[in-house]
Amino acid sequence: MFPREYRGVAFVVGLFLVVQVGALALVPEFAESGYQAVENPENPANSVLYVVAIVAMTGLMLAAFRYDFDGAIRLLIVGVSAWLSWYVFSALVSPLAAAVPAVAVAVGLLVHPEWYVIDTAGVLMGAGAAGLFGISFGLLPALILLAVLAVYDAVSVYGTEHMLSLAEGVMDLNIPVVLVIPLSLSYSLLDGESASEEASGVGEEAETDEEPDSGHDSDTADGSDAAEPAEAGDRDAFFIGLGDAVIPTVLIASAATFSPAADLAVPLLGVNLPALLAMVGTLAGLLVLMRWVIRGRAHAGLPLLNGGAIGGYLIGSVVAGVPLIEALGLAGIL
Repeated sequence: MFPREYRGVAFVVGLFLVVQVGALALVPEFAESGYQAVENPENPANSVLYVVAIVAMTGLMLAAFRYDFDGAIRLLIVGVSAWLSWYVFSALVSPLAAAVPAVAVAVGLLVHPEWYVIDTAGVLMGAGAAGLFGISFGLLPALILLAVLAVYDAVSVYGTEHMLSLAEGVMDLNIPVVLVIPLSLSYSLLDGESASEEASGVGEEAETDEEPDSGHDSDTADGSDAAEPAEAGDRDAFFIGLGDAVIPTVLIASAATFSPAADLAVPLLGVNLPALLAMVGTLAGLLVLMRWVIRGRAHAGLPLLNGGAIGGYLIGSVVAGVPLIEALGLAGIL
């Protein structure tokens, strides 16, 4: 691994940490404000409905790319970004005042979608979404959600490969569906000098030796054949799906909200040992994922990230003295 790739890995770990810590900081305020999205957060059916919504949204986006409705998707994501940003800012200032920076986020994405604007919007979206879903999914629904989405991600990347086509479509829109990890200070997402090498929903890389209009280097229009690995040291940026940061953080926020484990003495954060070790497990999975991505191949991220989050959460629960049946959210069922 080249030194700048180490810096890239450190940067993506930092972004994940900001999303995780941000979600934990938002959870108490969201709960107090009554932002819980469902009436019964312990109902496992919530997870099924959310997975169905994800599959439906994926299909909608693929259809939009196929029939040249890319602009509509871009406007939709920018609107969602402003909406979630408003939730985040409303935890700090009044709802009316929160509208000002939320609108600024949307304007920045529309007018100047450089990598740092996209990453800022992505972190705000990620923390807000994870916090909202964390207080809306009890322990069992959160665990079901992570397990099902890990399987779905693996199938969609290695099996049907439609996630690769989706990633190829969103890459040209410059929207915070992906986090951009620059590997050099001179990198610009807008100058047209770097094109994405992989069509992956998880880890991608941009190279500096492509022509500005070269586009994606997949062998077929639908991205079914991934490109060959880039030469070491040639990459200009990595790309990682925002969902890879959000989904495992849902369990972290859920554990902080619903686990009976005692809170740790962490300033400004309501975090317990299960939530803390879920964070550690997620970051461990991220390091393994980035090692694979650096080798130049597209990979499904959620099997590693969600697996690390679930494993860390269960270990933290056992160490904290929470019975396994309670940690799994089954105490009220069995």
